[in-house]
Amino acid sequence: MSHYVVVGAGPVGRETVRLLAEQGHSVILTSRNAGSIDVGPVRTVSSDATDAAQLAGLAKGADAIFMCAMAAYHRWPTDFFPIMDGTVKAAEQVGAKLIVAGNVYGYGAGAVSPLTPELEPDPTSRKGTTRHIMWQRALRSSVPAIEVRASDYLGKGVVTYFSLLALPSLLKNEPVSFLGDLDAPHAWSFTGDTARTLVAASRYTGEWGRAFHVPSQSVSVRELVQKFADALKIDAPNLRRLTSADLESSGFGEAVEMSYLFEKPLLLDADDTEKRLGVTASSLDMMVRDTLS
Repeated sequence: MSHYVVVGAGPVGRETVRLLAEQGHSVILTSRNAGSIDVGPVRTVSSDATDAAQLAGLAKGADAIFMCAMAAYHRWPTDFFPIMDGTVKAAEQVGAKLIVAGNVYGYGAGAVSPLTPELEPDPTSRKGTTRHIMWQRALRSSVPAIEVRASDYLGKGVVTYFSLLALPSLLKNEPVSFLGDLDAPHAWSFTGDTARTLVAASRYTGEWGRAFHVPSQSVSVRELVQKFADALKIDAPNLRRLTSADLESSGFGEAVEMSYLFEKPLLLDADDTEKRLGVTASSLDMMVRDTLS
């Protein structure tokens, strides 16, 4: 049995905690509001990850710290760095390995799909630059670090472009509006598969200081909408492409700089994850069912 600390009580953090607890490990889930979260027998502690000393106290004796915390989307450049710095310093103080739940923003708009974990980062957005700098700070730390990179999430409780823009209309059986090329293939990562990759990465015996991609399913927005319509037993709704002006006027202005993610095919090469970590993607049907649950 090992001891782990999971920072961040979102869908990925909670699923990571569940998997670790099922494997018989001692686990602490911590976030600013962790005390109000029910994760069964797992210990939850409300704390602020920006306080390295406080987090180090929780992580004493831990084999690894999982950094799954999320900052408010519009405050990434302001709020994410203190969270990352506190987590890194805590890991250094207790000598724990660091596993970071990241994404593909750091590759930038010029990256050609399929994206590979060895691809040189070239961020072209504020959010991508934030993610890239966060990972660089983990790499420069004195502890082994791995980043697990996911694409857009599907799964219970996720807050993503699809859950915010498409899902409400689907649930009301209304026309759906979404950004980008509605027919471009796009990688969709399941929260459960992300957690499984994080847990598997914590046991990786190869060289650290690297990234792994979450094995994902790739379909276009149009095909994904059809999958959700089938699960809801409704006819496929009409689809409309949102413009930047639409996003701004509807309160989704933060999505404008990231709209390039949906303008062309975005695929993840996760062969290395499957080979070295033994994690494969769940079926798209399972992802849809879990999202709707």
